Amino acid sequence: MISVSGVPGWVDAERLLGAGPWERAGAAFVAHLGPNEEADVQARLRGVVLGGRAISVDLDPPAPRALVRAARLRDARARRDTTPGFLKRGVRLDEEGRISLTPEALAVAIGRQAAGRHVVDATCGCGGNAIGFARAGCVVVAVDLSSGRLELARHNARLFGVQDRITFVHADAEEVTPDLAKDLVFVDPPWSSADLSPLPALARKIETELWAKVPPSFDPTALPGAVPEAWFGEGDGDRHRVKLLLLKRPGQITGRRSSTSPRPTPR
Repeated sequence: MISVSGVPGWVDAERLLGAGPWERAGAAFVAHLGPNEEADVQARLRGVVLGGRAISVDLDPPAPRALVRAARLRDARARRDTTPGFLKRGVRLDEEGRISLTPEALAVAIGRQAAGRHVVDATCGCGGNAIGFARAGCVVVAVDLSSGRLELARHNARLFGVQDRITFVHADAEEVTPDLAKDLVFVDPPWSSADLSPLPALARKIETELWAKVPPSFDPTALPGAVPEAWFGEGDGDRHRVKLLLLKRPGQITGRRSSTSPRPTPR
């Protein structure tokens, strides 16, 4: 028997756990699977943290070491076939982009949820999400503090033919986003840093609707009022893995804050 606990209520447990006669037993999910299937689930969920809480997997009886090693090897091989970043040849990424770029299929799907809206992509990085929003017909303002990353985003936007739908702004997102925001603000903090504390600080300054893309391990309660969505991969190796959390916080009731700061000049 296999028992899995620590799965947040906002995660599709059936998608996470995979096929099997899973049943709820208190706070855990239990099932009687074959030895290989149980070892595979244990290997796939080993070390996984969702929403600030570690997933716990128990097998009774424990799997033999040889079975555990084989399952971990299968898991390592499966991870090679994951949802790709950009699909077009010729895209340009920096090291941070290789770590935290939203896979193209997911960026497009997120964009469709905002189809036709006015979106400010704060910290746009190499442009993955800005391009996804633009492909969905959104009017996009892409902000980043790094001029080098903005150049990568511009190049990639041209490659996808959506450069005319995106205005690029070289500025500090925390300073300019509150004045740029009209409808929806999207934030994707760099994932290379374990410290995502700037996200709540920026969120407090934004009164329009806010979406934040964060690592699966991020605790959603750090962004008060946000509703978490778990997004899975689409490749054979990550269709049972949460690739990212999309936190959605509705717009604030109070009126727009005034600011004497000048608007940045789009570049």
